[in-house]
Amino acid sequence: MERIDLDGMLATTTALRAQLGEVRLPLATDAVDDARRTADHVRRQLDDYVIPRLRDIDAPVLAVVGGSTGAGKSTLVNSVVGAEVTVPGVLRPTTRSPVLIHHPTAARWFEDDRVLGSLARARGTPGQPVEGAHQLQLVASDAVPEDLALLDAPDIDSVLDRNREIAQHLLDAADLWVFVTTAARYADAVPWDFLRTASRRGVGIGLVLNRVPPGAGDEIAPHLASMLADEGLGDAPLFVLEEQALADGRLPTAAVAPMRAWLDDLAADREARADLVRQSLTGAVADVSNRTEEVASVVEQQQAVADQLSGAAADAFADAHQRLADDVRDGTVMRGEVLARWQDLVGTGELLRELQSRIGRLRDRIAASVTGRPRNVEKFQGAVESGVETLLRERVAEATDEVVLRWRATSAGTALLDDAGDELRRPSTDLGERASRLVRDWQGGLLDLLREEGAGKRTTAKILSYGLNGAALVLMVGVFAQTGGLTGAEVAIAGGSTAVGSTLLEALLGDQAVRRLTERARADLDRRTGELLAGEAERFTSLVDGHRPDTTTAGTLRELAGELRRALGTDAGRRRR
Repeated sequence: MERIDLDGMLATTTALRAQLGEVRLPLATDAVDDARRTADHVRRQLDDYVIPRLRDIDAPVLAVVGGSTGAGKSTLVNSVVGAEVTVPGVLRPTTRSPVLIHHPTAARWFEDDRVLGSLARARGTPGQPVEGAHQLQLVASDAVPEDLALLDAPDIDSVLDRNREIAQHLLDAADLWVFVTTAARYADAVPWDFLRTASRRGVGIGLVLNRVPPGAGDEIAPHLASMLADEGLGDAPLFVLEEQALADGRLPTAAVAPMRAWLDDLAADREARADLVRQSLTGAVADVSNRTEEVASVVEQQQAVADQLSGAAADAFADAHQRLADDVRDGTVMRGEVLARWQDLVGTGELLRELQSRIGRLRDRIAASVTGRPRNVEKFQGAVESGVETLLRERVAEATDEVVLRWRATSAGTALLDDAGDELRRPSTDLGERASRLVRDWQGGLLDLLREEGAGKRTTAKILSYGLNGAALVLMVGVFAQTGGLTGAEVAIAGGSTAVGSTLLEALLGDQAVRRLTERARADLDRRTGELLAGEAERFTSLVDGHRPDTTTAGTLRELAGELRRALGTDAGRRRR
């Protein structure tokens, strides 16, 4: 293992395992299911093979015997060992619990969770099955070399999902795959998918063509060898076993002698074992690195989709805020009920009394209390409140519909909306109440602006002697009454009717101050509506933020994958044990 920095690689793979445990892929983006399976696969591969092998580089070679249902794997293992160490099944699926056969002196390598830690251990008696596919049956046998262990795996094409999963786990933990197929099934798709995986991972491979009709080997074996060569597996040894009678449930010794000799030679040759382990380990680490990059790509995709969804919400409500600002500036608010109430306020002379005479204001209040009818001032203020609230609700509803439409165009957005339920598809239930309070607070803020403008001036006492409330009404109309959206007649009524009040305010504060107050009042309303709309947008963006992967995850995964690739190419001494 001279070309592998084992210490550095162990540290990196351990860090990668921890990082993969923190990976969150919460959005329903394209390929997310595959990425989750890939992340699980890499974690399992690190746990079951890479990290244990890096820690104990001189542990026995683990040869996993796998193959299709009914290929005769268990019979072959018993025949090679020369004893009944695993029980062939009659019913399908056959092997239910994986069986690991090791030399008695090698027990320490397998009794803990060093390899295949996801499986519980059960010390078995040769020939006695252990129930439960979640257990790994350990069987000690002097017939197995000390530096090699055999593992009889469940069927790779089992009808039971759990059996297939365990078969994949076991193959991922192998230094050597011994694939068993039959003359009738050697071209099946599933075994070849596994063999291609083995080729990509660099694991050692041996092929057993079992149950070949007598005399058919000369025809079938070359075809299988050609298929292996086409997949880059032409160097894999191929053992052909003809169909023949069993003795005590095992194949004749002579029939399995070539395979037994191959395994014995491997176990006896330290350098050959080291080469095999190096090949399998480097292939596994390279595969882990590549798969980690795949997971990192999907994490980045999730981050991009989260940004897209948040951006859609932010943009929709920013547009709503701009449209609302245009509504304020173009006179939209002054139409309808608001304009009618303003005409009443001006036509009855109540506005001038609000501006000029405390006695007049007091008389109006007393009259209102006696008749029980609200004054025109309150009617106008209420109309403004209702008008702005209506516009706010319309703009929020439009923005909400826009976000829902844009989210529905993506699988991730659709899933978020479905999980959130109907509440997110419509404006907040308390929107009307908050909008009304916003306008009332803004109207109250106009008085503060007038007091602030008059502070420290000789006109302070003078303006306070007049009606602040009346001045605030004039200021309010100045905010809304622009010519951009009103007709000529409306301009004459809304704009012309404020002339007296505006002239009076200008006389008190100066024309520059009045213009400045109007802009400040409009900006204050804009700020308040912006905050309300941002709160509505946050209902969407906070949902996305709760489903957003950590922004550092993808970078960390790519960095660790790069470190593994560099470690595979470094010159380092053999790891001390």
